[in-house]
Amino acid sequence: MTRELGIGLIGTGFMGKAHAFAYRAALAAFPDIPVPRLEMIADVAPDLATKAAHQYGFARSTGDWRALVADPRVDVVSITTPNIFHKEMALAAIAAGKHVHCEKPLSPSLADSLAMVEAADKAGVVTQVGFNYIKNPLLKMARDMAAAGELGEITGFRGIHAEDYMHDPESPYSWRIDPAGGPGVIADLGSHIIGMARFLLGPIAEVSADVRTVVTSRPVARGARERKQVLVDDVARILVSFARGCGGTIEANWIATGRKMQLGFELTGEKGSLVFTQERLNELLLYKAGGDARTSGHVKIEAGPQHAPYGQFCIAGGHQLGFNDLKTIEMGEFLGAIGAGRKSSPDFREAYEIQKVVEASIASSRARGWVRVA
Repeated sequence: MTRELGIGLIGTGFMGKAHAFAYRAALAAFPDIPVPRLEMIADVAPDLATKAAHQYGFARSTGDWRALVADPRVDVVSITTPNIFHKEMALAAIAAGKHVHCEKPLSPSLADSLAMVEAADKAGVVTQVGFNYIKNPLLKMARDMAAAGELGEITGFRGIHAEDYMHDPESPYSWRIDPAGGPGVIADLGSHIIGMARFLLGPIAEVSADVRTVVTSRPVARGARERKQVLVDDVARILVSFARGCGGTIEANWIATGRKMQLGFELTGEKGSLVFTQERLNELLLYKAGGDARTSGHVKIEAGPQHAPYGQFCIAGGHQLGFNDLKTIEMGEFLGAIGAGRKSSPDFREAYEIQKVVEASIASSRARGWVRVA
């Protein structure tokens, strides 16, 4: 196994900070992975890169991401920039022989994502995409329970990812709603719940979607009179048909006033059901059919050391994991895969499969009918 890996991080914003935290914590939770050496951090603003290098413990900083990618002491490149830059940065890193972690969505278009998949496959590098919510040990248990038949034949899935960070129509136009970066909420939040659905139940075969823009214009800056037309979606509601035979619904919504992290699902089967929300990420509700009607109901399963790898963070149940712990699990598994010379998950190809569902949903909404996922 590779014993040390030089980490290069591009971007110092929200996800850049989350990556830095995770790389710093990964070895403490996963002592058998290669040692992540925080080698270089890059930001388009050199002063922010310098500040972040000091704050997060990186040896060096740069205002030029290309210098980071080309540096021989960097073995792993983490990309946390806006979507429009993902493809160029990832392809450059792959061409330099680096392993690549890229935040979701993988790229603005399906064709760009495929190019990234093919380049990574050809180079034989390990890739990872930032769907960290499925790293929750309770979700891994939910998937295993469904696969083992503990819920019986699966009869339905209801999934949602709703937040409200775009609900204010006076919040300014930004890279997040620039169509050059791809679709709107269906890619930004929808990719998480679509990925979670695939994680739990496997491929989605067909979709019928309603994808809408609700806030049709935004000011070019906070308080400005000049406004710019919004061309990306705010809400997506999707009927899905899984390849395994069951159906379900998925919603993505970034104007859901009052919601900060409603990422969750209800998974129903002939013998029982499971309910989860990221708002209470250390709890999974289990219902078993056939019990005494007087006392039947959902049983709360609380995360604890019995749900690996929770115990590698805390030996006591009920003390809870958090967002940054899920990111640490993600990075621990990614670095472990690199060290062992095997694929990580979810990788570029899985992100590409998720994007197929996104694009099929957009096509369905335009055609007002069912569309098969290619």
